[in-house]
Amino acid sequence: MKAFVPTDLVLPLLKIIPPAIDPLSSQNMDIPIDLCRRAVADLGVDVSRPLTLQVSRFDRWKDPLGVIEAYRLARRHIPGLQLALAGMLAEDDPEGHRMLDHVEDEAGNDPDIFVLTNLGNMEVNVFQRCADVVLQKSLKEGFGLVVSEALWKTRPVVAGNVGGIPMQIPAGHERFLVESIEGCAERIIELLGEPDLRRSFGDAGRRHVRDQYLLPRLIRDDLRVVRALVNGGPADESCESAPGVQTDASTLPHATNPR
Repeated sequence: MKAFVPTDLVLPLLKIIPPAIDPLSSQNMDIPIDLCRRAVADLGVDVSRPLTLQVSRFDRWKDPLGVIEAYRLARRHIPGLQLALAGMLAEDDPEGHRMLDHVEDEAGNDPDIFVLTNLGNMEVNVFQRCADVVLQKSLKEGFGLVVSEALWKTRPVVAGNVGGIPMQIPAGHERFLVESIEGCAERIIELLGEPDLRRSFGDAGRRHVRDQYLLPRLIRDDLRVVRALVNGGPADESCESAPGVQTDASTLPHATNPR
């Protein structure tokens, strides 16, 4: 992202290359929806009732406690709403274990909150496909590619307006970028109350990810950088000059000295 480029970084050529997802990986490949529902039901989720989901590390910057609060606010208007929090947990991450303890304490005895740790890629895939609304309520974020993963599966996303998340939300759906717990709850209620909106958002999201955040675009961008270096100048207008720096082909590395 341009916003992440240090202001004092001086380079003759700067190329912004966002990350991408692999649509053929086990976490993103197509899976029949009936199989997804059976797998999710085996873990206790009632597939006849609405489900919200956040997939992220148990980290305070992912705000899992805020997600639980937003779920409870939304449940006042959407009876039977369920929440799944799925996150990775490393043995050498004491902060993650502490946050998990806080999340489990906050969830309490609510039978409709499912706290899931260390799911496999295929299990994450089926949960994302079964969720009615996917959340990514980050307070800080790098890129947040899990948003693209959900949109690729045509799931609408309510997410924090931070880091690379706004780049992934399709045009016309920017109001689903939220700044507060209350705003998150409002957008959940809106989406669950309007099935046509969920479908249109999901379809727009898949098209946006198809065009911008799949591996072919990432490979194309990498090849453009290689071409720019070999040719001694920008390959096309997508090669950006660093802020305040003139891009001069004579200052670019020569092909025989690719450093």
